[in-house]
Amino acid sequence: MMRKVAGSLLLAGSRFWRPHSRLILVRDNAGWAIDVEMRAVGEISHRIGIHVKEKDYWQRYSRKQSVFWGSQFSLLKDDWLRNGHRNATAMFHGLPGTGHPEFDELFEKIEKNRDQLQRIQVTHREMEEALVGVGIDRKILHRIPIGIDGRVFRPFAPADRERTRAILGVPGNAFVVGSFQKDGTGWGEGFEPKLIKGPDLFVEACARLAAAHPNVFVLLSGPARGYVKEGLKEKGVPFVHRVFDNPDEVGTLYPALDAYLVSSRQEGGPNAVLESMATGVPLVSTPVGQATDLVKDGVNGLLVPKEDSEAMSDALLRVAREEIDREAIRAEGFVTAGQNDYRAQDPLWKKFFTGFVD
Repeated sequence: MMRKVAGSLLLAGSRFWRPHSRLILVRDNAGWAIDVEMRAVGEISHRIGIHVKEKDYWQRYSRKQSVFWGSQFSLLKDDWLRNGHRNATAMFHGLPGTGHPEFDELFEKIEKNRDQLQRIQVTHREMEEALVGVGIDRKILHRIPIGIDGRVFRPFAPADRERTRAILGVPGNAFVVGSFQKDGTGWGEGFEPKLIKGPDLFVEACARLAAAHPNVFVLLSGPARGYVKEGLKEKGVPFVHRVFDNPDEVGTLYPALDAYLVSSRQEGGPNAVLESMATGVPLVSTPVGQATDLVKDGVNGLLVPKEDSEAMSDALLRVAREEIDREAIRAEGFVTAGQNDYRAQDPLWKKFFTGFVD
């Protein structure tokens, strides 16, 4: 009864909205990357003059508005096919034909119902071409990277490094490699790995590095890291794991790092590409997601082949031995991060929403 009354009240209120005059942002409410991105899109929308509703129930109880699904996997359900709205989604990762049935199922559903999608955000060209390959009109595709909030992720001073390491219990003389992501299945301990995130490669690369260089230490954040923690224990690589209720607090960990490693097989971002650049931490990454478009090898970061833990450890060793020009890479990284700050993305999102939200 309460649900019915609430729905009736909401519907009554929404009758006064002009059709497609409201943008409804649907998060996944996991308290992680998608929620952070939807919050940023909400702030951008306010800046460019769009009326935003950020509660999931608006897409259920209102009619003829404009709904942006923050997670493409929401489309596996049928809500978007019968809600009477204009629909848009973000497509970060999940390439078809890569051995993951849910990715294939999603692309089949999008191909079958492609006329029901009016806008799609992609973060990298590989996803863009995959969607074109199933008949999506390139005109509705907008390549907009997952941005960076320069108020949260910014350069740090040597004093920040010393203080952060002391707080975390990280040895002051250690060479510290960071990994701040979710790479376990589900939201529990994460002992079953999500192999597209490359946790097996991360563990092996860190073990190789520790065998070649003294005082290697790993700093982890993010939920469901059980597989990585067990792997590092088995390899004898010391680490510390910090989890935060507020994802923004991950930004406080970067001052402790000497390098950040992205070992993924597939990605939409990852967020850490721009976070590392914005904070001045040398980045070693596989060519995945928006790293493919944003990272220039040897200029603002280091690119290494997928599936190659030896190449990953070798790149980290070059950083540790100062065989790269850290200051030049830092300077270029700051430029790339600034170009992709959320506040710099207003024109991209204005173009995305033009004709989608009236």
